[in-house]
Amino acid sequence: MSGVEGAAPHVPVLLEEVVAALNPQGGDVIVDATFGAGGYTRRLLDSGATVHAFDRDPDAIAAVHNNPGKWPEIAQNPPRLVLHPRRFSEMVDALVQAGVKSVDGVVMDIGVSSMQLDQAERGFAFGADGPLDMRMSRNGPSAADFVNEADEAAIADVLFLYGDERQSRRVARAIVAARPIATTAELARVVRKALGYNPAYKGKGGAQKDPAIRSFQAIRIHVNGELDELDAGLGAAETLLRDGGRLAVVTFHSLEDRKVKQFLRDASAVTSAGSRHLPQAAPPRQAVFAQVAKAVRPGEAEVQANPRARSATLRSAVRTDVPPRDHWPRDQRSAA
Repeated sequence: MSGVEGAAPHVPVLLEEVVAALNPQGGDVIVDATFGAGGYTRRLLDSGATVHAFDRDPDAIAAVHNNPGKWPEIAQNPPRLVLHPRRFSEMVDALVQAGVKSVDGVVMDIGVSSMQLDQAERGFAFGADGPLDMRMSRNGPSAADFVNEADEAAIADVLFLYGDERQSRRVARAIVAARPIATTAELARVVRKALGYNPAYKGKGGAQKDPAIRSFQAIRIHVNGELDELDAGLGAAETLLRDGGRLAVVTFHSLEDRKVKQFLRDASAVTSAGSRHLPQAAPPRQAVFAQVAKAVRPGEAEVQANPRARSATLRSAVRTDVPPRDHWPRDQRSAA
């Protein structure tokens, strides 16, 4: 069931594949960087691992405390479930404070959870009208603040960069003209009108995809700083994982996946020392991650059972004994 009472159940995507990538063993210490409803954490705990779970959404943390029978590991001595109500980019500091210097695994499930999407009052989606919020942590500037206060150029840039909205300037102009915008339904209507969306029209491929989805995705990513958070979280995982530790990252759209793919490509690249007869441009570097697995996507059965899994991609790799790159000499870091 969902970690939030009244919300639809959250089904962990690619669960078996994630568990296989992490290969948890009894006594392992694993970070679930995006706890949500705890689907991955539950399986990791059942394997005998200790889990440090992060979530900046206070609802996700409260759900554990409100249902202690489901999470008895939090009361064990020492606890096998340790909750951190923080951003996962802060996992290094949080674990140092908890006395943990290295971990055996890190799993990250990037993006918005089903509970957040399905609660109209959180303002992440427009299936049911609600306040235009979109804040995962419930603090800081909201989506309404952004669309009502940002200038037209800034809105257009966000829609283009994070939503791949080719007509971002037209949509931004319409948003500014329609201010103030207070609810998800209002914003969706403005976007659809700006793009001439007709839900009754069906082309060769069937019904059109609602164009408001792109704008909602873009604004949500911007409001929550999701791509910067992903960069910082990947770096934190690199720092924390021991030699042989495993990283598993699930993403849901191309912007996220591209970042993870590039991170692993850079971290697993090995350069040679070059010829002794030629000047060396930069010192050789060794792979920080190895055994980088091919991308894994959900099968047809999983997509039919959980349509939200359709766009998911899992990438995983194994940490080597090479020091994390933030400890490298500056010339080697620049070469990476």
